[in-house]
Amino acid sequence: MALIGVPGLEWSDLNPSRTPNLWSLLSQGASASLSTRAVPPPDRGITCPTAGWLTVSAGQRAGTAGKGCLQPPTPQLTGEAAKIPNWPALTAYQAETGFDAQLGTLGQLVTDNGGKVAAIGPGAALAGADKSGNIAKYAPSLDAAGDLTPYNLIIMDAADLATAWTAQPLDEYGVPTPLPAAARQAAVTKADQQIGALIAKLPPNTTTLVAGISDVSPLAHLHVAIAKGPSPGGRPYDHGYLTATSTRQDALVTITDLTATAIQLLGLPAPRQVVGRPWQPNGPTAAAPAETVAELADGDLASQVLREVRGPFFAVLVTVQLLFYAFAALALRRRRDTASSAPPGTTPPSTSFPSTEPPATNLPAAESSPSGSSVTGPSITDHPSTQPPAANLPPTEPPSAEHPSSEPRPSERSPIGRSSTAQQGTSALGTPGGDFASTSKLLRSVQIVAVISGAIPISTFLAQLVPWWTLPVPMLSVIVTIVAIAGLITALAFAGPWRAHVLGPLTVVAAVTSLALLIDVMTGSKLQVNAVTGYEPVTGGRFYGFSNIAFAVYATGTILGLAGVAKWLLSRGVSRVVVVAACALYGGLAVFADGWPSWGADFGGVPAFVIGLAVFLILLSGKRVSLLRLLLVGVVGIALVGALSVFDWLRPESQRTHLGNFVQQIIDGQAWTVVGRKFSAMIGVTVGNWSLTLLSLVALAFLFLILDRPSRWGASALGQAYRLAPTLRAGLFGALTCAFVGFLMNDSGIAIPAMALTVAVPLTLAACVRALQLTTVPTD
Repeated sequence: MALIGVPGLEWSDLNPSRTPNLWSLLSQGASASLSTRAVPPPDRGITCPTAGWLTVSAGQRAGTAGKGCLQPPTPQLTGEAAKIPNWPALTAYQAETGFDAQLGTLGQLVTDNGGKVAAIGPGAALAGADKSGNIAKYAPSLDAAGDLTPYNLIIMDAADLATAWTAQPLDEYGVPTPLPAAARQAAVTKADQQIGALIAKLPPNTTTLVAGISDVSPLAHLHVAIAKGPSPGGRPYDHGYLTATSTRQDALVTITDLTATAIQLLGLPAPRQVVGRPWQPNGPTAAAPAETVAELADGDLASQVLREVRGPFFAVLVTVQLLFYAFAALALRRRRDTASSAPPGTTPPSTSFPSTEPPATNLPAAESSPSGSSVTGPSITDHPSTQPPAANLPPTEPPSAEHPSSEPRPSERSPIGRSSTAQQGTSALGTPGGDFASTSKLLRSVQIVAVISGAIPISTFLAQLVPWWTLPVPMLSVIVTIVAIAGLITALAFAGPWRAHVLGPLTVVAAVTSLALLIDVMTGSKLQVNAVTGYEPVTGGRFYGFSNIAFAVYATGTILGLAGVAKWLLSRGVSRVVVVAACALYGGLAVFADGWPSWGADFGGVPAFVIGLAVFLILLSGKRVSLLRLLLVGVVGIALVGALSVFDWLRPESQRTHLGNFVQQIIDGQAWTVVGRKFSAMIGVTVGNWSLTLLSLVALAFLFLILDRPSRWGASALGQAYRLAPTLRAGLFGALTCAFVGFLMNDSGIAIPAMALTVAVPLTLAACVRALQLTTVPTD
């Protein structure tokens, strides 16, 4: 087999006239975009040519010490053989990268099994050297290579693009500046000529792999991957797309897959330190080569646009959220101030509610009997404008909001046989001067904007249904697309009779969030690829399953959605046991989807999700959330993700996800390297991303200091929402618990609670506003 590396080759470089040999390979073989993520140089998220070749050598991300992009060292020739200079230093540095790449893995494996390796060019020598840095056959150019038929593995470095790039002036990070278009086209043409010359010298039926193994620009890109000839499974690489189990995406493979493919094509056993998976043909396609090039180039364009808009998008998101919290706080303060401005000697209005919930003795213990050993919601402090005179009357919504009939059901009468005060004459909460919460346009605006805000996170994923990156102004396009989709979800939230319920809009948005991401992860996670809150193939952190941010949005939406459904079922007289069982059933499915290797494949999310869901179910069932119960649930969560990981590990190695790989890393003693890298990433995100940290702190402050505390800065709107919809307390605390545990267990750090709160707090605010609108007061 022949492995041809063309550092920097992108799909936009291919052209039938300038690159006829590459075009011919594309027409006859299978193709994909190549994620070349390796160990980048300081302050630059790119893969340098040397790092790319070392990654091919090791089958694991590798790099070089120092600033900028070093050129591959020139091998020291001894006859036909050669030795890589400074090889021990290159090898030693890999232990400092957090990946512990074993340089020389590919070359050593071939020679140990009686095979021969030929390398053409300095970069190819790095890839083909054994673990001592030696290579038996080296030629500085194709002309000097001679007869290649005796060799099992032929590696060529078509370095024309990289050579031209390294001649450019350096930027402040020691990285060459971009190539001019004309110079780039000329270099690509020379590389194509080298590829054609090599193919002409190869024996028949040789499998040829072409890979743009690195970047040659200050910005990272997706690159070319083409395979022609028999595949590892025996099927030919026909014209179509490549895939690999490492990405589970059509037309997307990684640079570490290149090493795994070469090893399997040679019929050799893949060492465990090779983390990639072989390229596989994904079936023929009727698309013309030009269509294939256009589609794959569009994927790289999406990644480039995403890099440009992601930072500004999050800046806009954080800024708008902070401004909205300030606006909502002022709106609630205005209501509070005006409600407290009754003339001297006037008794402030008090509230009383007809009951649709069980008597107080049957309420969840977390609500009726706070204890220091239990997790309870924020207390409802005594205040003349919010505390009902009859504390033993369980709260609910007014009959006109929940039930068409004005006659109370038997369960709607007070425990002591008195008629509900609401039947004696009621009006919307307000002031003697007529400032009614139910008619306040300001509060209505706050509710609508809150629902839109809560729908924004799921809309960032649904926006991938629209090719916004191809529009003229990408930043404006993505914002307009996301807001438009959030508007449609909001319209649905207010479209039906559920809009009259305290948790109606919340339930709709949360349900859309949960179901959309559940369906997406069960069908290949297409919505998360290149989403502003998803994962980008260029970075290569994740290619399938739930990303950390998607998990936060999904888990929060699931728990809040279940809280809304539970309230609806309980209000219709469904047994609490049945309601808890139904919520546990869907919640179990949601957790399973999050952790199942073929779907979510989320290691750190499962324990967090299990604990958060358990807190919700315990509170919903009427029991206290003690420390002992939390510990037991945590053990169950860890046991569950451990069982899923072991199951994944028991599958064939080529089919494992990172869950099974982690089990193998534990066995091999490499787990602490992974854990240390993840922990460092978590600390870095939390400390470095101050905007998300600020957003999280402000959201929590708004929730517990504005919505919950009746001070001069706000009314106890959260307390009234708890009274009308007690399941909200269980859902909110379950979601917050899940976010906190997720923060501790995932490498995205503060991003998880920040996105969870971006869903939970606005939707809770919408419920609080509706509670204010529905609160009734006596008029006599």
